[in-house]
Amino acid sequence: MFSAGFNRAKSTILVVDDSQEMLRYLRLLLELDSYQVETASNGSEALQRLRDGCSPALVLLDLQMPGMDGLRTLRSLLKLRPELKVIMCSAVDDPGKIRRAASLGAQGYLVKPIQHLYLSAAVERCIAGHPLTGIEQHPRGRVVTLPLPTHRYEN
Repeated sequence: MFSAGFNRAKSTILVVDDSQEMLRYLRLLLELDSYQVETASNGSEALQRLRDGCSPALVLLDLQMPGMDGLRTLRSLLKLRPELKVIMCSAVDDPGKIRRAASLGAQGYLVKPIQHLYLSAAVERCIAGHPLTGIEQHPRGRVVTLPLPTHRYEN
């Protein structure tokens, strides 16, 4: 199990969440998988990190944040870097929000509480460029992976 992490090139993942506890938790899980982790506590800080040269392979983005919410942040991040891969993370399990995130360009949607195994699988598949499709129901959470949209729209 651990040998896979040692062979992986160290990709950088930007985690954006207003909860310091969630930032620490996701950082720990991702570092166990040998990823470099950058964090931002809100959408504005995430955008500034990208402008300052942070070049993540993937962004894990919380949906509900004060100020600039996750969907608005998603739109802004993709305007700045259209090729950026983003997985939304939220306790909100709303099919409408999930569809909206997909239509804006998110590659996945993880429902909190996020289990390490499901986070690892979603991140690895997304970074590798494999399409994420389907919904997996688990006793302790849901992993919603989205088909890549054929186009993005902005509102």
